[in-house]
Amino acid sequence: MDRYDPGVIEPKWQKAWDTAGTFLATRDETKPKYYVLEMFPYPSGRIHIGHVRNYTMGDVIARYKKATGHNVLHPMGFDAFGMPAENAAMASGGHPKTWTYDNIATMVEQMKPLGFGIDWSRMFATCDPEYYGQQQALFLDFLEKGLVYRKNAVVNWDPVDMTVLANEQVEDGRGWRSGALVERRELTQWFFKISDFSGELLDALDTLDDWPAKVRLMQENWIGRSRGLQFSWDLVDPAHGRDKVEVYTTRPDTLMGASFIGLSPDHPLTRALEAENPDLAAKVAEMRKGGTTEEAIEKADKLGVDTGLRARHPLNPDWQVPVWVANFILMDYGTGAIFGVPAHDQRDLDFCRKYDLPVIDTFEALDSPEPVTDTAFVPPKTEKVKWLNHFTGLDVATGQEAIDATIDYMEDKGLGTGVTKYRLRDWGLSRQRYWGCPIPVVHCDACGVVPEKKENLPIELPEDVSFDIPGNPLDRHPTWRDCACPACGQTARRETDTMDTFVDSSWYFARFTAPRATTPTDLAEAEYWMNVDQYIGGIEHAILHLLYSRFFARAMHICGHLPETSKEPFDALFTQGMVTHAIYVTRDENDRPVYHFPEDVEVHESGARLGATGEAVEVIPSAKMSKSKRNVVDPMTIIADHGADTARWFVLSDSPPERDVEWTAAGAEAAHKHLARVWRLASDIAKAEDAAGDADEALLREMHKTIRDVTLGIESFGFNAAIARLYAFTATLAKSTAGSGARRKAARTLAQLMSPMTPHLSEEIWTMLGGTGLLADAPWPVADEAMLVENTVTLPIQINGKRRSEITVAKDMAKEEVEKIALADNAVVKALDGGQPKKLIVVPGRIVNVVI
Repeated sequence: MDRYDPGVIEPKWQKAWDTAGTFLATRDETKPKYYVLEMFPYPSGRIHIGHVRNYTMGDVIARYKKATGHNVLHPMGFDAFGMPAENAAMASGGHPKTWTYDNIATMVEQMKPLGFGIDWSRMFATCDPEYYGQQQALFLDFLEKGLVYRKNAVVNWDPVDMTVLANEQVEDGRGWRSGALVERRELTQWFFKISDFSGELLDALDTLDDWPAKVRLMQENWIGRSRGLQFSWDLVDPAHGRDKVEVYTTRPDTLMGASFIGLSPDHPLTRALEAENPDLAAKVAEMRKGGTTEEAIEKADKLGVDTGLRARHPLNPDWQVPVWVANFILMDYGTGAIFGVPAHDQRDLDFCRKYDLPVIDTFEALDSPEPVTDTAFVPPKTEKVKWLNHFTGLDVATGQEAIDATIDYMEDKGLGTGVTKYRLRDWGLSRQRYWGCPIPVVHCDACGVVPEKKENLPIELPEDVSFDIPGNPLDRHPTWRDCACPACGQTARRETDTMDTFVDSSWYFARFTAPRATTPTDLAEAEYWMNVDQYIGGIEHAILHLLYSRFFARAMHICGHLPETSKEPFDALFTQGMVTHAIYVTRDENDRPVYHFPEDVEVHESGARLGATGEAVEVIPSAKMSKSKRNVVDPMTIIADHGADTARWFVLSDSPPERDVEWTAAGAEAAHKHLARVWRLASDIAKAEDAAGDADEALLREMHKTIRDVTLGIESFGFNAAIARLYAFTATLAKSTAGSGARRKAARTLAQLMSPMTPHLSEEIWTMLGGTGLLADAPWPVADEAMLVENTVTLPIQINGKRRSEITVAKDMAKEEVEKIALADNAVVKALDGGQPKKLIVVPGRIVNVVI
């Protein structure tokens, strides 16, 4: 082959790896194992260059670990349930299953030409009955152990799609697909008891040393441990059998600033009051519109209604405050009731300003005794302030000191209890959708809720459904819905809710260890392969997916499906940056934006134009790739034009992997040219006749330094630094005057060091230069420590303060000998012009100064 042709090279080596079973993972107790996993994709239809970057990072690690003697597991699967498939079915009249599996086939067809070292034999999709049947088995095990339960809960309800929405699917108070105003509705739902693990999940974050600090902090804040005070306010006039309202606060030090008691719209007292007060009921119903997330509630207008009740301050029975219902109070945090302190809580201040309630200062800044105006004064708990009317006797203290003193005071008086609470709520897993894992229980009039028998699993989804009517088709499918009770045999109804898709992705890492097992895991395989040594994925999954996976690992251990050592399933985590691209846009006749794919635009120094029409195109600077903005790059086009190795090299070389990288055509072209240069260099070396040279040691020393630097780069996820070193070594090899043997050895080593990034080109060069067997099976080169020791030093020569030359001498050379060599240097001889230097100063190991 006369030139670098990835269209020939890449299919050849992919076939060779497949034939040899190079990446099939089998248990081997004689080797240390290594499990590398990227967060698996949703089968949206086509992969994009962001996928290429993510999976190439994992592939670099997998190939490197294989070369260093590890038994590597590097699997692939698809997170395949969810609403997009149903939406596609509604739009096209097709079926979610057909849409999903067609997309999976397309994505696999696109992934394989990229040469990923994946064990494809372990592939599964979460919509495979084989997979979700074992998920149903896990559910039954969790149910038996008390880790899952059913209760009434307030949820986001889309009245058009007639389904519960996850918090993430509520956008500005509306359903993400229908656009309908979301309602807060109480439904009977299934829940995982993740809150029981709050303390353990929080404390264990300190053991995750190889996780990014920002991810651990995000999880810590989400779990949200706080110590506060729980106590009661007596009602002046008892109502509906209640004479108290119990509250919980993390800032009991503000107790003397109370302006009102606030009840959640879903508080039991609120519900009792609205049953007898139509006006209050109408106002509370309005409050229940909108999302249930803290963020959605925080952004919403503050709404309230006075119940007419009054409560006595626990420290002064003569001090009475009104009891209001407020839309910003969550029922599932604390007790569902608060006391409002507007001087020191912005949300409470906004509410009190709106409804003309008093604002009472409890403390003030030491350097500013100004009263609260439009912005609440909320100092950090570590900041010292001056306390006003503080009943514990403190004058100046930090917030934390005052909090602790207040809790102690209230406990001593028998007025309250110090309590540790968490923000983390139990995980609601019920979804009123078809395309999800069926919940394996039935509802029997005689027996109640009855778990399905495991021998009847999987409970498969029926395929004869339609989406022409909003809502869950399972509710309208009598032959699937109606069944026999597993306990008594009488007519019963299947649970028609399906599981949240977060469930599907919360244990897939364990299933990969034995994907065809007839139980959720094969414990022997799980004990060998777990934990995931390196997990790679986007920062957008830093909270829920990782938190739910950590819970699932603990629950699976309790049920005997994972060893205790796998309670934290991911030893190391890396969150990669995005691949970005410029957006190209024109305007239609109504001045609406029209977006264009990069391949349809020609970019010149004078600007960008549509290739077909020549119309000028506005270029919006680099942004996250988005199908709606059409600034996506099709990897298949890159492979066709430049080869898979070019795409792999470019996405790793341009910036640190944790940062975003901008894809440019010029950058891809430059990467391709470099790889072609490497191929030509190796080809020339392979053809060269044996000959001696004068720089063997220098080349081999540089080779061993490169081995060291590239190894460190890969192990530290510094792929761009490793590639920069490879660029430099390629240039060194191209200029070297070493003998053919040393050059051949250096070129083979270059191929080995490039092989995790450019596996196809590297295999070709390896074979070209006489490498034995597949390079994918070859051991990683090891740097010779002796060759890393510098025996010489290069000293710059300054003549009258300006650098004019340099000399290379032995590190331990005597000063007098260095002077002789310096004086013999051509630049010095020319400057002296037959004379003698006024001064000659040698600073050992640093510099030679010549003064003329």
